[in-house]
Amino acid sequence: MTVTITVNGTQHTHSVEPRLLLIHYLREHLSLTGSHIGCETSLCGACTVELNGKAVKSCSIFAVQCNGAQVTTIEGLATGDRLHRVQEAFWNEHGAQCGFCTPGMVMVSKQILDRNPDPTEAEIRHGLEGNLCRCTGYQHIVKAVQAAARVRA
Repeated sequence: MTVTITVNGTQHTHSVEPRLLLIHYLREHLSLTGSHIGCETSLCGACTVELNGKAVKSCSIFAVQCNGAQVTTIEGLATGDRLHRVQEAFWNEHGAQCGFCTPGMVMVSKQILDRNPDPTEAEIRHGLEGNLCRCTGYQHIVKAVQAAARVRA
């Protein structure tokens, strides 16, 4: 099947197998390897991207389901050399340890702030529930989201 997907503002058209997952499309057809493959069962969230403005786990959706859609990956958040405020906050607040979950955590954190620009700690923790980190204990990640909220786009 042929799909046309706009990824990070650029339209791409490829012939793909109907069973190809979006995460594999991004990594294999577009060489966008920032989104990670963790579990392929939608449990860990390392593959989180934005699909038409909503955070989704790209291992749980087929590329053909995204035909005509807008996708933003971790690579698409920065503007030139300027990091997105959530990326910068993760850097400044040490929100990454090994870094494997970081792309997904950044994408879901952006979604949290898009929905609520001034979330409580409890709301942040609730919003992060679908993404797993095996290193940090989440405290620095929560602090990063709080710091990004203070910055306001």
